[in-house]
Order: sequence, then structure tokens, then C-alpha cells
Amino acid sequence: MLDPFCSTSKLLKTFIGHTSYVWSIDCSIFDYDKFICSGSDDCTVRVWDIETNKQINLFDEHSNHVYCVKFSTYHYYNNNDHNVICFSSYDNTIRFWDYKNNQQLQIFNEHTNWVGGIEFSSFNGGRYLCSGSSDNTMRLWDIETSKSLHIFNGHENT
Repeated sequence: MLDPFCSTSKLLKTFIGHTSYVWSIDCSIFDYDKFICSGSDDCTVRVWDIETNKQINLFDEHSNHVYCVKFSTYHYYNNNDHNVICFSSYDNTIRFWDYKNNQQLQIFNEHTNWVGGIEFSSFNGGRYLCSGSSDNTMRLWDIETSKSLHIFNGHENT
């Protein structure tokens, strides 16, 4: 982690745990606690407490690389304060994991090839998720119902 206000880009912290390169990271604040999560080529998602620099949880149930990780504000504010990370993988899935209770909540598995990117909507409290896959589609998902609302076809190398 780098200090963005330091002109020399001073290194503040290093989070150690992955055994291969890291594809994606995200930061968030829940209940005044600061967290960072990461997805890696080692097929894991890890969550650290930024203040203590300690790994607080590990999700290792993917069968392949984890490409994108995002904290879900929708689950936090709409589902009894769940602290949830959404992540996409080379195993063609998108998973939602409550890292405080170490419980998988949802899995979207309608893509037919690896899922590289995910993004929550900036409206409706992040209720919608867009995913891009190597199956040359983008999908719009409703997180509340776990349904794919629309498939955007015709893309190349999404």
C-alpha cells in the first residue's frame, strides 16, 4: 500500500500471503474498519485488516485463477450488515462471499468461459452487477434475485 499524498510514493504496508501473482485488489470501510481484499492466480481470495496488517480470512474454493474482486456495498446496507466480496474467476463463475461469517452466499454460473471483469452499479445501492467474459458476452445481473437480466452479445475479447 502506497501513501498517495507523498511525493516519493512511500511504501506504507505490504500484505503477504498469496503464492502467485495478484490480479485484482479492492479497499473498503465497513463498521469503521478498513479492509483490503485481493484475488490471485493461486486461486484464492484473501482479506486483510488494513490497520493491523493481518489476514482475517481466506477463500480457497475456486478451482482456477481469481481475476476480479470487489466489495459489495449492496449486501452490507440491504442484507443485515453482511460483509461481502464479489469475485470472478477463470472457472467461469462469479461468487459472493460473506468474509466475516466465512459463508458463500451466491454463485452466478451462466457464463460459458472465464469471467475477467465485474462492476457494481452506481445506482440503486449497487444492486446490479455487470460482468465481462471470454465467452464474448457481458451480462447484467440483479443481485437481489440472482438473475441475469440481459446478455450483451457481439463483443470480441471482453
